[in-house]
Amino acid sequence: MHIYFTYTRKFPLLTDMKSGFQLICWLCLALFNAHAQQSLLWYTKAADKWNHALPIGNGRMGAMIFGKADNEVIQLNEESLWAGNQVNDNNPGAKARIMEIQQLIVNGDNKQATELSKKYLLGTPPELRSYQTLGNLLLFFDHAGTVEQYRRSLDLETGVVSVSYSVNGVRYTREAFASAPDNCIVVHISASKPGSLNFRLGLSRNRDATVTAASGSTLIMDGQIIDSVSAKAGKGGKDMKFNALVKVMADAGKTEAKGGEVVVTGASTATVIITAATDYNLQKLNFDRSINSKEICSSIISDAARYPYKELLRRHEEEYSKAFARVKLDLGGDNFSDIPTDQRMEKVRKGAIDNQLAALYFQFGRYLLMSSSRKPGVLPANLQGIWNNDYAAPWNADFHTNINLQMNYWPADVANLPETFMPFAHFVDQLRVPGRQTAREMYDAEGWTIHHCTDVFGRTGIHDGVEWGASPLAAAWLCMNLWEHFRFTSDTAYLRNLAYPVMKEAAEFVQSFLVKDKHGYLVTAPSTSPENSFILPGGERGQFTYAPTIDVELIMSLYHGCLEAGRILKDDPAFLKGLGMTLAQLPPISISKRTGGIQEWIEDYEEAEPGHRHISHLLGLYPGETIKPADTLLFEAAKKTLERRLANGGGHTGWSRAWIINFYARLLDGEKAWKNVQALLQKSTLDNLLDVHPPFQIDGNFGGTAGIAEMLLQSHNGYIELLPALPAAWSNGEVDGLVARGGFTVKMKWKEGKLIDASLLSEKGGARKVKYHNTLIDINAKAGQVYSLNKELLQ
Repeated sequence: MHIYFTYTRKFPLLTDMKSGFQLICWLCLALFNAHAQQSLLWYTKAADKWNHALPIGNGRMGAMIFGKADNEVIQLNEESLWAGNQVNDNNPGAKARIMEIQQLIVNGDNKQATELSKKYLLGTPPELRSYQTLGNLLLFFDHAGTVEQYRRSLDLETGVVSVSYSVNGVRYTREAFASAPDNCIVVHISASKPGSLNFRLGLSRNRDATVTAASGSTLIMDGQIIDSVSAKAGKGGKDMKFNALVKVMADAGKTEAKGGEVVVTGASTATVIITAATDYNLQKLNFDRSINSKEICSSIISDAARYPYKELLRRHEEEYSKAFARVKLDLGGDNFSDIPTDQRMEKVRKGAIDNQLAALYFQFGRYLLMSSSRKPGVLPANLQGIWNNDYAAPWNADFHTNINLQMNYWPADVANLPETFMPFAHFVDQLRVPGRQTAREMYDAEGWTIHHCTDVFGRTGIHDGVEWGASPLAAAWLCMNLWEHFRFTSDTAYLRNLAYPVMKEAAEFVQSFLVKDKHGYLVTAPSTSPENSFILPGGERGQFTYAPTIDVELIMSLYHGCLEAGRILKDDPAFLKGLGMTLAQLPPISISKRTGGIQEWIEDYEEAEPGHRHISHLLGLYPGETIKPADTLLFEAAKKTLERRLANGGGHTGWSRAWIINFYARLLDGEKAWKNVQALLQKSTLDNLLDVHPPFQIDGNFGGTAGIAEMLLQSHNGYIELLPALPAAWSNGEVDGLVARGGFTVKMKWKEGKLIDASLLSEKGGARKVKYHNTLIDINAKAGQVYSLNKELLQ
């Protein structure tokens, strides 16, 4: 809902009133609707920089809306626009030296193993290229006067960004959204006084592209990335081709092309339709010259232009709202929705408690996932989702697979957006092809593997340095997400045709990669505990090791998932038996004698950075399940691990803080989980609610959304647990639409910290246990049946 625009549509005479009285009416209407606005980000000024703009997206295209009155900037992205190309980056010397390196590691010669690995394991070339901006849509308005009554907003319920302001008694409005049904971005501009809309529209990209006027109302961008790194590698340097197309449709006045821009004069309303495409082909993990991106753009624009603006908006809102409206969340407390969002953020940074801002943050995370990962898109959300203003983005805005890509999808199922998961699943499936090559050429192993990051071209070797990149079980971590999606959906066709084949091949790699250490354990070598380092007995700092705790936990998670999936699908008993035998030979998860926490490495090394952002040795707590309340010693050690990390400055990045929320939720400590929600908002959230690493990195948004859900609902321990980590600050509230494993949609209401109403809707039916506090009950629900829990659970 748009507080101002909704009512000017109903009462158009308001726009003709004197500005003072108009403002009073506007404020009254805003206050009247304030209590209904728990899904609105709004501001009284335009964004002064990219990090303050408002995002829109349809899964394939994204835009950041600045909301400037005179010279608007709408920064554009298309999900597949990357520099570089497909290349076999596996070091050709790896296979011949891998056994030597493994023995050095297992025998404790970390230094020599590291030096050999830099020479024989590091990828060739060792660096990825970057996801890139598409360019900017520029709007120049002929406003001769002072801008008044400015308002900029993003309505999460409709996915529409709105900008409004008055100049000389004329009310100007702009609405922008990214339409999935029509595969384009739409901007609608209107003026309250007929014939007073005058503007110029341009399209810009300052490298690798040209913009021309295809007609009096259409601009086209023709581009091809010219990459110097690609040229040096002998690939010619001419990489991905791309196009963008912009069409302007005004209701009156004059529309013409001048100097490479579209000029509109004397109109009352105008609709701008923008689309873009590249010649990228997901099935090939490369650009494909048989794809004509210009023709794709022309077809999309032609189809969308058949509809008037109101129909484009209706089609968008109908499709978008069906998914977004599945979850409603109210965390109680005072309602500050009549205060601009940036001011609410500032109050929270100074210590204020704003429960509804936490609820808004949760819903914003759902919005971002919908906007960066669904059809018509085919790629998963990257480190920046889909929004990037650079040619060389921070960390290339790539797909980091040592937690960040996985974290992006933690909320997909529990937050009732299962369709957003499929671009991730299909991308991981495609990675098997280069991943098999890496397994074979680097490790002389079966199955498939990938290391700590990749790009749209599916590079699976070691990048950016062996100390960072040697994460040989990243495929196993990706498979955790695949398995969890099945546990939520119970979709056996998905399990049989996609998830299990990927999981099985990842397990086959592990089976052929493991070596025995001096104690007879089967271990991974070489490996690291992602991005962290330790102090060796001689005082040197090291990262290279074997069997870090995260690897043991990953193998446990992958193998237990494979064993259960194999039983469901009646897979090869010999293969499943082999997994069971390996599980019995893994090193145990240990407790450090130095710290009393979970031991991070195979040896009880001294930590070089006790407050490190990665807390990889707690993967078995979340998202894994090897550290549970029943395992008292490990459970208590996990608490000490977190306490030590935080006491030494941990959680200083957004995504790390978000992970800590999930850890404390799994530790059933609602108060500490809530304190970290507050810290995430205070220290790692921008005024537009985007996560900041720093700089901007979207995984904290997704991890934070998952963490809030995990505080309210858990279902990993073999039962559905209601309000497992409810903090005192959220003592009154309700939620409708969170999903538990097995396909159970949960509705709850609580008051003064106690559950007062609860029900489940079973999608597929089945038996489940449900727990609240110390009460555990059994239900046997039928598909489509709503099951009230009040009688049995709330005695």
